[in-house]
Amino acid sequence: MLIIPAIDLRAGRVVRLAQGDYARQTDYPVEPLELARTYQQAGAHWLHVVDLDAARSGAFENLLVIEQLATTGLKVQAGGGVRSEADLRRLFDAGVERAVVGSLAVRDPKQVESWIVRHGADRVCIALDARRTDRGRWMLPVKGWTEASGVALDELAPRYERAGARHLLCTDIDRDGMLSGPNVDLYAHLRLLVPELRVQASGGVRDASDLRALEKEGAAAAILGRSLLEGRLTLAQALQC
Repeated sequence: MLIIPAIDLRAGRVVRLAQGDYARQTDYPVEPLELARTYQQAGAHWLHVVDLDAARSGAFENLLVIEQLATTGLKVQAGGGVRSEADLRRLFDAGVERAVVGSLAVRDPKQVESWIVRHGADRVCIALDARRTDRGRWMLPVKGWTEASGVALDELAPRYERAGARHLLCTDIDRDGMLSGPNVDLYAHLRLLVPELRVQASGGVRDASDLRALEKEGAAAAILGRSLLEGRLTLAQALQC
C-alpha cells in the first residue's frame, strides 16, 4: 500500500477542513513548499494536493503553488476545480502527474471517460467522495462537498471500472479531518464492488493500526493529512508499516 501525504491549500496556505466544512478550518504555520520538501526527504514518492478554493469556485487560485510543489521531485496528484479539458491541461502543464477529478466525474461521466481514453488511465484519478445517508446509501456530493448530486457511489464506481479507469479516490466525508479512524467497511465494500480499481483511502487515519487495517481491506494507497500535520503519526512511521 502506497502512503501519500496530503497538502490542502486555501489562499496559498496549508489548511485542513473538518468534514469538508469551509467554516471549520484549521491553519498550519508552515509553507507548502517547505512541507512538501520535508515529506520528500522523509521518503515520500507522491504528494496529494487539493486546491480548496478551486473546489468551490472553479478557479485555479493556487495553481502557482501547485507548480512549485511539482518541482520538489515528488510526483504530484492534484485536484479541485477541474471542470474542463483546459483545466486538466493546466494542471498537466504545471507539472502535475495525475489529475484528480471529482465534481465533474459525478456530473458528466461521459466527458471524464473520454479523458481516461485520451490521456491514459494513470493520469486521471476519479474522486468519488461519499456521505452515508440514514438509509445506508453512499451518496456523492459535489462542488467541494457543498451540493447534493443525487448520484450514488454504487451506481457510478462500477461505470468507471468498466470504462477503464485505474485509480479511485474515496473519502468518507464525515471522517475527513476528524482523526476518528478510517471507515474500513467502506473500503471493504469497494473491494467487492470495483475489484479492478486501485482504491485510495482518505479520511480519518490516526495511526499505524489504521494503516494496517486499510491494507488488510485491499486499499492501494492511504492519504494522510491531519495526522502528519499534527505529529500524531510521522511519515517515517507510516512508511515502515
